[in-house]
Amino acid sequence: MMLKFWYFALIIFLLRTSKYYQPKSIEDFKKKLLFWAQQFDDVVWLDSNNDIQKYSSYDAVLAVDAFTSIKTDYINAFDKLNEYQSITQDWLFGYLTYDLKNDVEVLKSDNYDGLQFPDLYFFQPKRLFLIKDSNVEIQYLRSVDDEISYDLEYISSAVNSSAVKKSHNPIKIKLRIHKDEYFNKVEEMLAHIHRGDIYEANFCQEYYAEETEIQPLETFNKLNRISRPPFATFLKNDDKYLLSATPERYLKKEDGKVISQPIKGTAKRSKDMVQDRQLAKALSLDKKERSENIMIVDLVRNDLSHTATKGSVKVEELCKVYSFLQVHQMISTVVSIVKEDVSPIKILRTTFPMGSMTGAPKISAMQIIEDLEETKRGLYSGSVGYFKPDGNFDFNVIIRSILYNQTQKYVSYSVGSAITAKSNPLKEYEECLIKAKAMREVLEN
Repeated sequence: MMLKFWYFALIIFLLRTSKYYQPKSIEDFKKKLLFWAQQFDDVVWLDSNNDIQKYSSYDAVLAVDAFTSIKTDYINAFDKLNEYQSITQDWLFGYLTYDLKNDVEVLKSDNYDGLQFPDLYFFQPKRLFLIKDSNVEIQYLRSVDDEISYDLEYISSAVNSSAVKKSHNPIKIKLRIHKDEYFNKVEEMLAHIHRGDIYEANFCQEYYAEETEIQPLETFNKLNRISRPPFATFLKNDDKYLLSATPERYLKKEDGKVISQPIKGTAKRSKDMVQDRQLAKALSLDKKERSENIMIVDLVRNDLSHTATKGSVKVEELCKVYSFLQVHQMISTVVSIVKEDVSPIKILRTTFPMGSMTGAPKISAMQIIEDLEETKRGLYSGSVGYFKPDGNFDFNVIIRSILYNQTQKYVSYSVGSAITAKSNPLKEYEECLIKAKAMREVLEN
């Protein structure tokens, strides 16, 4: 674990200078802001792409320039995060990798890891931009607040956001699990289901490229442009990057309410409007997809019950189909009222990893997943988000994402599907190809 200037956090955690700014064009400002952010080693950009959601707080958020930070492996990771969040009581941005499951349960992650992201990473930003409608709230720590006007002038006037260096290197995408092997592994998963070991498990496979260089900002902009998801994320930690077009929320806490919105059920889009509506309707009526979603809803309800007041866990929305640029998705919304004495970290710990990326029963599913998958998941199927100073938080699910280790020149994206008793290996494979389409298009031009 690395904590920089730890003792100073106590002194200045409340000392932020706020300024409000209204640019002429908010979309132009957003592009320039993210371009400007590339100079920093610690960056988290979250963009809703103007998707109107019941539980949205901001249209976009940028946090850069770490004042303090925590970076650790999975051992006692949640306890370390709890200490860090309790002491700083400030805005914190970062991620939880899937492999924090090993801190929550007696599990392991022994599969190949070409990306080498730390298991947990959060930082306290010196510079923070909160965008809502056409307004920007700027919050700087007092140590750098004399730079607000200079930064605004530079962002608004000096930055040419179109000056991103273009990448023209051919990228050769490889499969970690080839098609026939994938079919065999799904059959093994089905054998576990028929024996009663599990009811459902999310089985994932990696696509990767070695000795490959990409331009992270250019790649993110292309991915976001063809996907426009409500939880788009650009994350930079030194030489490691996440470029995400995720449509899924993992968990949000707003005062006493906790919201989880698992996705299970995917269908392709069509350019023909009539056929596209038919595809969405077919997804909403698909018995297999609905059963997948309902199983995960039950798992989420159980997870939330660990920190909820009695009788407060509710399903607000069940199996509703939402349409995104690349796919139709079946989404449910589960909410609870949290007990007053529960810390924000405990809420995360008792629900992590999220049910949509594991299976049911959760522990057995994670054990079988580890045996059958070939790659350490790392940040894929983990989560990126933030804590507010009051302990409220919002976290997404990292899917539909490209991960990049710049030093190792290693590029990776993974996709998966839920395996149930009704699964057909060929259809599961085709679902993975649908989910991989956007990332592959971006990387292979």
